[in-house]
Amino acid sequence: MSNGLSAVLTSDEIDAIARDVIAEGQAGRKSAALQKIQPLRKAQRHQAEVAMALLWIVDEQSLAMEEATDVLSEIADAHHDNIGILSALGLCLEAVRDIDDLNASPPEHPIFQSMVAKLERLAKLYEERPEQEQILHGLATSARMMARQMDAIAENSLRKLTEIDPRNGAYQYNLGLFYKTRGRFAEGVAAGQAAASLQREVIDSTEWNLGICATGARDAETALDVWKRMGEKVELGRFGLPEGGYAACKVRLAQRPLVERTADSDDPGEEETVWIERLSPCHGIVRSVLYGNLGVDYGDVILMDGAPITHHTYGEHKVPVFPHLATLLRRNYQFFAFAGTQEATGQLADLSEELDGDAVIYSHTESLKTMCANCWRNPDIDHADHEKMEKHVVTGRIAAPPDIAPGRLLDMIDRGVEKRRTCQLYAPDLCAAAGQLARERFDRRRFTLLTNN
Repeated sequence: MSNGLSAVLTSDEIDAIARDVIAEGQAGRKSAALQKIQPLRKAQRHQAEVAMALLWIVDEQSLAMEEATDVLSEIADAHHDNIGILSALGLCLEAVRDIDDLNASPPEHPIFQSMVAKLERLAKLYEERPEQEQILHGLATSARMMARQMDAIAENSLRKLTEIDPRNGAYQYNLGLFYKTRGRFAEGVAAGQAAASLQREVIDSTEWNLGICATGARDAETALDVWKRMGEKVELGRFGLPEGGYAACKVRLAQRPLVERTADSDDPGEEETVWIERLSPCHGIVRSVLYGNLGVDYGDVILMDGAPITHHTYGEHKVPVFPHLATLLRRNYQFFAFAGTQEATGQLADLSEELDGDAVIYSHTESLKTMCANCWRNPDIDHADHEKMEKHVVTGRIAAPPDIAPGRLLDMIDRGVEKRRTCQLYAPDLCAAAGQLARERFDRRRFTLLTNN
């Protein structure tokens, strides 16, 4: 085999190199895979067979994502009008995006937008001709990878595919997948049901997508049917949705999940990873009180997608972290910032045991802080000398359902503090909401001392 720039590789040589590269990639040796791919990169410009072999390698995720994206760009530049290569390349764009990270911003690499333009041009050129089907297949994937930037093109391509081949269950499934990630859950249910009716056997991915869409559409009957068919032990429960016994898991909440975005505001905004009380395979109640204002918080009911972004390890347990798909119910809880002191770890958080309903005292930080004892006793006095003391300081937020009056909430907290005697909690905004203005001024002074750096 020649290594010259214009060397022509035989089919056997192409296949041998490609298989070797894929083996390296699957073994985690992606640097070695990148080195071994170089003869194919040189030859692909004048050999369509080599270009297709490279697409196979990328689709198998044998290269690091950045290098794989560069390879796709080289192929696109070399094969401007090759329908087979460009259509397959459009499908490969899914392999160079972390599709499990549902709420990621649109990709920055120009190959994504350029492929939409190339395939859209070809789709119009070959409209109502046999070649249109494979072009639309690549175009639909390319457009869908662009977050919310190319929704009209993605939907139009997916719908045309179902019209060209109405008996193709995969086309119906892909249309349902698109509707799910755009929050059009009822349409996702219809597409998912059409896909299931066309498939000869039950396919888990179709069932999952249908179950998620049915839950998002508040179609409890369909959701129950799907989850039970999959062997899940669920019955109709809270919020009129399926509910079963599931271990707690985590969700990466987004200020702007994909379903709520537009082409002009197409990024997730602030994100926080939180615990949820999981009620079904795809929904649950937020059980962390958030640091920031994401428009969703403790007590709200959220819908999550089916594939975990990652896992967090806690001892021997791995907890899945799912992406935030949509917020099903905002329950309008009350939130009050607090700062306090304690002598033992977790003392203030344990005050939650004294609260009724779903109220909670949620700790965000616990630290040892040195401050002036004289300022602590009377901050209005100008002290010439500062008397140092140390405090175990806790900061966080209190959450309570809207039906618990602020005065009652404050009374419950006071009773809990009185029982323990070795901790104090200052929540000036809660005092103000309860109408205790003198206490609000006192609590604010203490709160400020504890939270100042």
